[in-house]
Amino acid sequence: MRPKTFFVLLIIATAYLLGARAGRERYDQIVDSVTAFWNDPTVKKARKDAKKQAEKARKKYS
Repeated sequence: MRPKTFFVLLIIATAYLLGARAGRERYDQIVDSVTAFWNDPTVKKARKDAKKQAEKARKKYS
């Protein structure tokens, strides 16, 4: 997924979460979904790879 697309989806999800009036049950469902996504092994690997690349770029341009 392209970073721009990811950030747009993140903004949409955040706006829904903050604006939803569906009650605590829906809020808990959303939190559980986000937590499951964040802890997914593929996402963890992507975060780790991104951190490595950022550190490498920081060292290169420091």
